[in-house]
Amino acid sequence: MASSGTRRVDGEGLRERKKRAMRRQLSDTAARMFVEHGFDAVRVADVAAACGVSEKTVFNYFPSKEALVLDRLEPLAEALRTRLADPALPPVAAMLKILDEERRALAATLTDARGADAALAGYRKFGDLIRENPSLRAYQNDLADRFVDVAAEALATRAGLRPADPEPQIAAVALLGLWRMHYRALRVRLQPGQSVEEALAAAAGDVRSAASLIESGLAAFPAHSGAVE
Repeated sequence: MASSGTRRVDGEGLRERKKRAMRRQLSDTAARMFVEHGFDAVRVADVAAACGVSEKTVFNYFPSKEALVLDRLEPLAEALRTRLADPALPPVAAMLKILDEERRALAATLTDARGADAALAGYRKFGDLIRENPSLRAYQNDLADRFVDVAAEALATRAGLRPADPEPQIAAVALLGLWRMHYRALRVRLQPGQSVEEALAAAAGDVRSAASLIESGLAAFPAHSGAVE
């Protein structure tokens, strides 16, 4: 489900740490309640009460009920901005680094002190929650569209192109296709009774096989083609 704990960010003040901790508490509590009782059966007011805050406070942190569930995807936007803007990294290599980092974080969650079986069951139930609810699927698709825009902007900046130009647009779509493939591979490979380490390694292999199909084309994406006129 959501990532465990709230790690300190360098240079972050006490107020920022408290706000981030509250955001994480709200997201984790909501995910747990939605998995246990169903997304439609739990109100935002119920999540607020479980955390000892007002419903208004929840909406100060999250724009919608769906955002409470899919908050864990938000860091992807910053990763795309950072990795894809680096001209030293080919686009596919940059995307694979992002997915490697996500997989390492998931490995830490699935092998924590609670036990791999319980953690894996929670991960699969969380995935079921999203797939089985139309509003969550729609919100996830909206996020994916936004990630394509973020990726296109980063790629356009490094190449001196406009984000709406065809090259950064098609490159961004292809790269986010790898992200979707990554989560499908995790769903297929992470099964009860199987080694988490072997399943994650197999999922990584699936993603790299998919990446090889687009790598030659994206290798021609310009590192820099001058400023946009």
